[in-house]
Amino acid sequence: MQQQSSTDTTPQSASGRDGDQHFFASIPVPARWFGLTGAIPFVSLSIGGVLSSGAHQSLAYFTLVAYGAVILSFLGGVHWGRAITALDKGAVVDKFLWVSLGISVVPSLFGWLTLLVPMAIGLPVLAACFAAMLLIDLQTVKSGQFPSWYGNLRVILSVIVIASLLFAWL
Repeated sequence: MQQQSSTDTTPQSASGRDGDQHFFASIPVPARWFGLTGAIPFVSLSIGGVLSSGAHQSLAYFTLVAYGAVILSFLGGVHWGRAITALDKGAVVDKFLWVSLGISVVPSLFGWLTLLVPMAIGLPVLAACFAAMLLIDLQTVKSGQFPSWYGNLRVILSVIVIASLLFAWL
């Protein structure tokens, strides 16, 4: 079987493999690059917060939660785009639109709320929100609404993000 290029967006099986293509290799290079570089602030701020003390630690943790809230909003925005694209194609029933747009808005609200509570609460809540969005995204991939490489990317990035948030929390 011929190997596909890493920029091919052809749907693959739910396992993330298509022939001899691997989990990570199925993700288009630009998505890998932007996704992984977007994870750098999570890792660096969590480590920086743990290694710092006093005001520097507070600033690192606040910045970590603020960045997490922004990225969580971005993940919600992906679902807004999915919903309006389906609406534009006339393939939407009322229930689908309510659920999809709800999924798109709720992450922003939770992200914002994590900025208003103490870091000891905000960090684990944000980690739980990223875990919930991962489950939602994997279900969306499974239903064929997103390509399988997106699920692969979300698994990799979610592990990094959740581990970083929990590392800073502990």
